[in-house]
Amino acid sequence: MFTIGTAGHVDHGKSTLIKALTGIDPDRLREEQKRAMTIDLGFAWLTLPSGREVSLIDVPGHERFIKNMLAGVGGIDAVLLVIAADESVMPQTREHLAIIDLLAIHHGIVVLSKVDLVDADWLALVRDEVREVLAETGLAAAPIIPVSVRTGVGLSELIQTLDRLLDTLPIRHQPTGVPRLAIDRSFAIAGFGTVVTGTLRGGPLFVGQEVEILPQGIRARIRGLQSHQRPIDQGRPGTRIAVNLAGVHHRDLKRGNELTLPGALRPTTLLDARVQIVREAAPVCHNTTLDLFIGSSEAAARITLLDADELAGGTEGWVQIRLATPVVASVGDRFILRLPSPSQTVAGGVVIDPHPPRHRRFRADVITALNLRTQGSPSERILQALADGQPRLRADVIAATGMTGSEAESILAPLLADGNLVALGQDGLTTKTGWDRLRATLRDLLTSYHQRFPLRRGMSKEEVRQRLQVSSRLWPGVLQAALTEGLIGADETTIRLADFTPRPTAEQQRLLDQFLNALKRLPYTTPAVDPGDELLAWACDQGVLVKIAPDLYLLPATYSMMETWVRATIETQGSVTVAQLRDHFGCSRRYAVSFLEHLDERRITRRVGDVRVLAR
Repeated sequence: MFTIGTAGHVDHGKSTLIKALTGIDPDRLREEQKRAMTIDLGFAWLTLPSGREVSLIDVPGHERFIKNMLAGVGGIDAVLLVIAADESVMPQTREHLAIIDLLAIHHGIVVLSKVDLVDADWLALVRDEVREVLAETGLAAAPIIPVSVRTGVGLSELIQTLDRLLDTLPIRHQPTGVPRLAIDRSFAIAGFGTVVTGTLRGGPLFVGQEVEILPQGIRARIRGLQSHQRPIDQGRPGTRIAVNLAGVHHRDLKRGNELTLPGALRPTTLLDARVQIVREAAPVCHNTTLDLFIGSSEAAARITLLDADELAGGTEGWVQIRLATPVVASVGDRFILRLPSPSQTVAGGVVIDPHPPRHRRFRADVITALNLRTQGSPSERILQALADGQPRLRADVIAATGMTGSEAESILAPLLADGNLVALGQDGLTTKTGWDRLRATLRDLLTSYHQRFPLRRGMSKEEVRQRLQVSSRLWPGVLQAALTEGLIGADETTIRLADFTPRPTAEQQRLLDQFLNALKRLPYTTPAVDPGDELLAWACDQGVLVKIAPDLYLLPATYSMMETWVRATIETQGSVTVAQLRDHFGCSRRYAVSFLEHLDERRITRRVGDVRVLAR
């Protein structure tokens, strides 16, 4: 499905036209109806002769409400540019047309409204002026249809032309893509709770689905969906929808938020972009402060010019945009830049990288990399997204190229097969160079650790992840790749080099031998020699010692002999006491108590009052 938006100067009849076409008054606010002037976005829908249904967004034409207009046009597929025949092209006509062009909306129809107020000669002059104004825009070939809402002239032709226009519109949404709803309204309905509305892009939404609202990171569940005031089970991309949400209050959401799937997108305060300056605008200088409009959001921005000191009207350039507040953006998203005072649209552009590093200006390598992202082959764009050698999520790499998932996967397969890329599990990717560097760092890290702690089984997985600066989402894939290559061995909590076996140094072995010999002579006396906790822990892991208390150890043979006696005594006498154990083996009461508690922990025995019985 598709969404069509209006554009044009104030009082040129946009809302009146929508009402005439649909029977729906898009001016929903009382103040709009009282003043007969559109202030905010209005919504309607229309069933065309072919049976297809389109969503319609009506925007305000007054220059004071241009921000509201920008919140609605970002997701439209085509435009109805309304120009009053009695006034012709006016200032907001030109600004709206510039915005449409900057957003790359190149499909539409020009509606010459109020033709009942002019004669044929004047109408012809207006038509010529409009065609001249459109000549250097994406709407240069758009049909021009004279219309009078009062008399009905041209309405039928407009509807037929709109129906034919849909056949030429590109499909911008994938049935399996990531859904994105730029929220333009948030309110509550009694008995239903929170409702948000917007134009759905990217992919479908379903009732019962868990979603995330950004940039806040609020999780919610879809309780219900509506499109054109009808309940639906699935929201189709390209359509205006209302989403009833459970688990969130409507006051926590606002215009400018974006609804998507959990973890699918990340907010950003830094963008790499290609910008185009409006022909009539004053030059944009480095470090200029502008307002950025993307989706339905607005944020104050400072512009870093990467390849020029200023960009004159009608020129293009590479910029990095620093935002005062986070927004949600993906590769290929279009945006508008405006001067905050005096309020004026000065530029627009396209996002090239929504999560870039900070760039220094006039760097040839930076400009080359940005050019590759827009002009390079699909393989070059994928490799460029991984050029820094850092591991990345497969989904982020694909998103950075601007390709669809299926397009990117067909390019990734040969790159992985010939070794240019390395798969990190199912979700991660890096270049061969990046993997060689990461693998070497991992090997050096573990080698150093084993040298410092030769008796430990290995290094904590979490400590290794943090030292390597790998995200938790990529970490399982990095581990899997290292294990597959035979670089490491791992257990539930630790990592070691594959060929590493914990073993004591010569000096440690000498101390341990002294400790063991002392226990052979006096089995129930703590030896005077202290090998250290780590060496004793290793000896217990190796089965050389049994630890029964923080500072009490027994030889395995001694432990086995004592356990056998305890079992036999209980079987013949029904129970055993601490005193019996102490007297039989001639050990201290502390040894006897610790030994029986150790048997309790192993569930060999259990305590009943002052005696032990067999646990089973």
